[in-house]
Amino acid sequence: MSSSRKPIGVHLVGSIPVSTAEEAFRLAAAHLSGYLKRMPDGEVGERDTWIRWQYAKIASSPQLTPSEKKNTYVPVAPFEIESNVKSVEQIIFPSLGYADAAIESFEIFEGLVEEGVIPGSVRFQVGLPTPVSVALLYVAPDSRPMFEKAYENALKDELKKMLDVIPLTKLAIQWETVSEFALLEGLLENHLEGDITENITDRVARLVDIVPKPADVGLHLCYGDSPKDGKGKHFCEPEDTGYLANVAGKILQKANRKINWIHMPVPKERHDDAYFLPLADLDFPDSTDLMLGLVHQTGGKDGTERRIAAASRVLTRYGVATECGLGRREPDSVAGLLQQHTLVCEPHK
Repeated sequence: MSSSRKPIGVHLVGSIPVSTAEEAFRLAAAHLSGYLKRMPDGEVGERDTWIRWQYAKIASSPQLTPSEKKNTYVPVAPFEIESNVKSVEQIIFPSLGYADAAIESFEIFEGLVEEGVIPGSVRFQVGLPTPVSVALLYVAPDSRPMFEKAYENALKDELKKMLDVIPLTKLAIQWETVSEFALLEGLLENHLEGDITENITDRVARLVDIVPKPADVGLHLCYGDSPKDGKGKHFCEPEDTGYLANVAGKILQKANRKINWIHMPVPKERHDDAYFLPLADLDFPDSTDLMLGLVHQTGGKDGTERRIAAASRVLTRYGVATECGLGRREPDSVAGLLQQHTLVCEPHK
């Protein structure tokens, strides 16, 4: 189904190549005010490379130790659970660091709302990784099932700590579902029993449901942004949105609460209908915003508009984003890229 209407709204995935949360907030507000429903803090400092900083957090657990085994995807030793650990409850992570970072950034966010820099309707966005994503990259296969459960419990503790400070009406949690797609594409060793897609979507739906209303909750479905040849690259190029649509549809069916947004990547070369066609049959509720990573530096505004034209031949309602975070981009390119978003879409009403 085609539409001549422009996409509506912008989503920022998370990372921004600046030094402080205040810089990230001010940059986003300066270029995207009226286009954003939620605003991340740029994932600054040690958080600037997605979950790489979690390796040290995992290492702080007395119940885990680096293995002699080789890791198939990242150049660090995977962790194993000590043989004397018999239950998930025995595995303790002193702190994952997400709550501390969120609480610090939220104070800055609130100050900028009071100053009038950030509109009062915008929520503070926090990105959290799925336990499967962390386990697939940093944990040996035999230890993954128990690790996943322990890490999920630790994430629940992080969320609870955030909610002691951040009002539900001002918070948006984004579950970052990334390594799962490497698993679906056959690139990582599978530790899940039975149907992979069912196992993945059961887990993500459970994560969605631990975020209490009226906080917003959304999904970032991703094919990675690994640094190769000085540029961010997918771990493989998706043939189309087939896996993305299937995973999104099943999570929407299984979750017991509303999912406010789902973000999906669009490779820079894909301005053909075939890439988007699997989304045509996705039963997307009106209450869930589909945000597509259509905006790229490659091809500039013209290239983005070609991708939008293809998406619009399949979809009638969606917003725009980059396909992943901005953290690996040159800092002086970010303002122009943010501005490009506003040239190709309409603001929220």
